[in-house]
Amino acid sequence: MLSSSRSTDARTHWLTATELTTRRCGDTGVLVELDDNSRVLALAAAVRAAGVEGLKDLVPALNTLLLVFDPERTEAADIEARLRDIEVPPIDPAQARTVEIPVIYDGEDLGWVATHCGLDEREVVRAHTGTPWRVAFCGFAPGFAYLVGGDPRLRVPRRGESRVVVPAGAVALAGQFSAVYPRRSPGGWQLLGHTTESMWDTSADPPALLLPGYEVRFRQSAA
Repeated sequence: MLSSSRSTDARTHWLTATELTTRRCGDTGVLVELDDNSRVLALAAAVRAAGVEGLKDLVPALNTLLLVFDPERTEAADIEARLRDIEVPPIDPAQARTVEIPVIYDGEDLGWVATHCGLDEREVVRAHTGTPWRVAFCGFAPGFAYLVGGDPRLRVPRRGESRVVVPAGAVALAGQFSAVYPRRSPGGWQLLGHTTESMWDTSADPPALLLPGYEVRFRQSAA
């Protein structure tokens, strides 16, 4: 069964079978709903390591994990049964890959963010760079990673009106998330600055610089 030992150790993200809520997604998917992204990532890692027969893909989101399977090799009931037999070990944050991203803090919304958060611009930069972030999931566009964690003072709403164009490399905030726009696109997040790091490179393996579970540290760079 899924590990049911409850620990007060903050490093332990335990799960029990009764905590797994699953939903069928057509003929080829099972969606697992959880209450915490750390549990999503722990379950994804455990499923990946278990080598589940017929499993084609894992798609983590903030509080869900989608398991995509080959209906010619398995079925939803078998996937659900297998889930309840997998041991989910604790996540060790020290084992996470860390990516450092240099940022020039010259964003159009930096002043607004500072005012909204009751900080000055230098304090916003220190808050953004001073606490590590974690990739919760990827979506919206190839290479777009939703980062959680960070300094809780930096929670800000989306813009009331989205921009028609946000440049590639823009570093932004919205709600509990931070992100780097991987390509030129519309967007409604608050812009803090920009980076020259490439978030998506089709010649690389993997093409995405950031993947779920990675730790991200922003570093202020000179203009």
